[in-house]
Amino acid sequence: MPYPRVGHINFLNVLPLSWSYAHGADRELAITRGVPAVLNNDIINHRLDVSNVSSIVYARQSEELVVLPDVCISTDGDVESILLVSRKPIEELQDDKLILTAKSATSHCLLKIILRLGYGAIPNYYVRHITPEDPIPEDATGSLLIGDDALWLYYHRQPGYYYYDLGREWKKLTGKKMVYALWVASRKFAEESPELLQLVYDRIHHAFATGLTHKKEAIEAVLPHKPFTYEQLDHYLGPTIRWELTDEYLDGLRTFYRLAHEMNLIDHVPEIRLAHVRR
Repeated sequence: MPYPRVGHINFLNVLPLSWSYAHGADRELAITRGVPAVLNNDIINHRLDVSNVSSIVYARQSEELVVLPDVCISTDGDVESILLVSRKPIEELQDDKLILTAKSATSHCLLKIILRLGYGAIPNYYVRHITPEDPIPEDATGSLLIGDDALWLYYHRQPGYYYYDLGREWKKLTGKKMVYALWVASRKFAEESPELLQLVYDRIHHAFATGLTHKKEAIEAVLPHKPFTYEQLDHYLGPTIRWELTDEYLDGLRTFYRLAHEMNLIDHVPEIRLAHVRR
């Protein structure tokens, strides 16, 4: 029987899982690594059985997917790795030109909700490749960066720009926690291969626990290859980033879906269907 095909967004925000995969947790799994936009597309097109994906992807494909319980990428406030960088204060944005990273989908919707509902702004959005070293193209007022690029910029701010953490802005707007990514399975895979689904769930769930137990070793392993200090990553990987999909985080996710639907960013508010696994 072929191994389950599992996507892995190889950002620092899942470093505990990445560390565990590198230390044996990937056995009997066929791992595909990539940025959110690529893996989002892969699971929709049945090239993967299970993957972490941008949370908005589940809303758009909920008839084809189920959510793995107990694990997500979330924060209660600041996220540090989803940043709006602007030439002007956020309160002054109106119909300005903003550049969105091509790497994600949830962050696009999150920014649009925050700017429209929080500040009454309806900018003109364009998707383009951007780098943290040169975050705002000359023809734009601001840019949205995510992941390791945004985290680097969070700690290397350039004078003359304004920086806004979208996790903090979401908390200020709604008072809710925010879920940025989910682990989902193809419904077809979940129905036809429940034993393999259980294997993947167990492996991911235990891998996170093991990686967090070895958090110090996980951070030290990437320091030679990443432009961060130990202290920065130690803070980022809990208390900042969280991975538990509790009822409070599900409530925040439902709020995100409701507001996205009200702004016509998704065509319906999905029911969050959890995969049937032994927990």
